[in-house]
Amino acid sequence: MKTLILIAATLQAQDINQLVDAMTPKLIETRRDFHIHPELSNKEARTGQVIAARLKELGFDEIKTNVAGHGVIGIIKGGKPGPVVAWRTDMDALPIDESESKLPYKSINKGVKHACGHDAHMTVALGVAELFSKIKKDLPGTVKFIFQPAEEGVSDAEYFGAALMIREGALQNPKPQAIFAFHVSPMVDAGKIGFARGPLLASADSVDITIKGKKAHGATPHDGADALVTAAQCVNMLQTIHSRRISTMQPSVLTIGTINGGDRSNVIADSIKMEGTLRTFNEQTREEYRTYVKQTLAGCTAINGGDYKVDWIQPSYPVTTNPAEVVNAALPSIERIVGKAGVVETAPQMGGEDFSLFQKEIPGAMFWLGIRNEAKGITGGLHTTDFDIDEAALPVGVKTAAAILMDYLTSSRPASR
Repeated sequence: MKTLILIAATLQAQDINQLVDAMTPKLIETRRDFHIHPELSNKEARTGQVIAARLKELGFDEIKTNVAGHGVIGIIKGGKPGPVVAWRTDMDALPIDESESKLPYKSINKGVKHACGHDAHMTVALGVAELFSKIKKDLPGTVKFIFQPAEEGVSDAEYFGAALMIREGALQNPKPQAIFAFHVSPMVDAGKIGFARGPLLASADSVDITIKGKKAHGATPHDGADALVTAAQCVNMLQTIHSRRISTMQPSVLTIGTINGGDRSNVIADSIKMEGTLRTFNEQTREEYRTYVKQTLAGCTAINGGDYKVDWIQPSYPVTTNPAEVVNAALPSIERIVGKAGVVETAPQMGGEDFSLFQKEIPGAMFWLGIRNEAKGITGGLHTTDFDIDEAALPVGVKTAAAILMDYLTSSRPASR
């Protein structure tokens, strides 16, 4: 087994570095093409076609298209026997306008931008796919590349993204023994890889709340039950759940992002709708919130003579949790590429990821691909208009992802084979 690992390490250091360095201009071209042509969740038609065409060019053994919408699954079978491992990447962009950007590769789709790095994620995955197609005869096992649509979510479908891919068999035929992924991070310098054992990203739950009152003339509010005033009080009271009812050892945040309702300035509103999001790192805390939100709304509305309705929207994302044993096994592979100084342990973040749904099915870990470069002014946060990446991160991502996958295949290879 040690001999096999050394063979893989030698192959990585000599051949793989050269192959990836040679493809760097193509990686940049690919990323910019994706960035110029971003597509929103469940509308990634061109994106899926580009990915499928590239995998076909690379001679993949199996290519499945239109999975969970516009998703693509590519399977490459190595020349040597071994296990099955998966690499997942997301495809969709965000409803963020980039028209005022001075970048030569800015989005041509008005109001849509790759502001979460999915263009880089796809580029890295395709880079690894190309690399493995070149060393296929030395690949000990099978690699399944999962290109997933709708990670950012949609509001008009019961199932989407990872949830729908799993329902449509993305983790079957063949079933991977493990799954890995990158997410770019503007808080980690380009050339470095971030990791966390245990929680990496928070659970993400969406909640719809309706505050019910009784309509009346604005001059005689005592004849009605003011849903607007009640809603304002409810928002304030909901904030005390974290500060007074949740353990101080458990980070969490409940945000009410929208409030809509009312008919006109001189009419007491009888219905106010609110939308919010809940983020936690603990499943018990997550369930406690559901109880406390209901209790808070019941008390607040009763005091004001109203009522309420609360709906937790499905599907929701559980905590993105990296098993320590999976991370520990991958760290030597990462260190071999970026060095010990290039590996950064990070604190959990309140963002959410539906990669967590894959982790519920099979062991898996997500790592941060550093993209920050202060000298170049590349510091914009995720989901912002000024978000960009240092493209020097692309070959680093390909090399590191390839090392993780190759070492997993090699170290997990059955001894008898």
